[in-house]
Amino acid sequence: MAVYYKGPVQLRGEQIPRRTADARLLDPHQDADWVHSDPWRVMRIQAEFVEGFGALAKLGPAVSIFGSARSDESDPYYDMARKTAAALAKEEFAVITGGGPGIMTAANLGAKEAGGTSVGLGIELPFEQGMNEYVDLGINFRYFFARKTMFVKYSLGFVVFPGGYGTLDELFEALTLVQTHKVESFPIVLVGSEYWSGLTDWIENVQAGAGMISEKDTDLYTLVDSPSEAVAALKKGISSLVVDRQKETARRLAQISPDVL
Repeated sequence: MAVYYKGPVQLRGEQIPRRTADARLLDPHQDADWVHSDPWRVMRIQAEFVEGFGALAKLGPAVSIFGSARSDESDPYYDMARKTAAALAKEEFAVITGGGPGIMTAANLGAKEAGGTSVGLGIELPFEQGMNEYVDLGINFRYFFARKTMFVKYSLGFVVFPGGYGTLDELFEALTLVQTHKVESFPIVLVGSEYWSGLTDWIENVQAGAGMISEKDTDLYTLVDSPSEAVAALKKGISSLVVDRQKETARRLAQISPDVL
C-alpha cells in the first residue's frame, strides 16, 4: 500500500489527503475564513524554517545536485550524478538533493559511498513520496518555498542534471537570485551539453539578443559534460567567491579610520 508523508506524519489508505499543503495554501478560491479555521498554518510554515535551519546549521560546505526523478540506472546521467557526488564528497563537500528517486538517488548514493554527508530535502507530493535509502540527513517539507530556501542558504553551488519542470524551477530560481544580487554569485553548473544546449542557445541568442537580459547574465552558468568538469567548475566558482569576499573585506577595512582601529 502506498505511503504518504505529510511533514513528520505517515499516512496510508483513506488517510491520504486529496491535496497537498502547498495546494491548499495557494488555492485562489478560498475566502478569508481559512485564517480563523486554520490558525496553525502560519505556525507550521514557521516550524519548517526553524527545523530546516536547526538541522542544517552545522552542515559545513555543501553543494546541491538537481535532476530528474525519472532517471534510472540505465540513464548515463545517473552514473554521472553518482560520480559527481562522490568526487564532491572526496573534496569534503556535503551533497544536498531533493531526497527522492532518479538523479537524486544517484547523487545521495555517490556521496554516501565516498564517505561524505548525504542530505535529502523531501517535499510533500501526490507522487514520488518518500526519502531514498542513501540519505543520512533528511528533512521532509510541506511547503516548496521553505524547502527551496534551504537549498539556496546552505549550498555554495548548484549542479543541474537533465530534468523536468522541477529541475528548471530550481535552475531559474538560482539564476534569478544571482542576477538580482539576492545571493552572492555562486556557481551554477549544467551537466550535459546535448540536453541543455537548446536552452542555453535560446538564452544567449534570443533572450540576450532581444535585450531581455544583459550579455553578462549568460555568464551565470557553466555547461559541462563530465563529473570532473563539473567539480572543476564548482571549485573555480567557489574560489572566486572566496577571493571576492576577501577583497570586499579588505576594501571595507581600508575605509575605516585608523583612530577607530
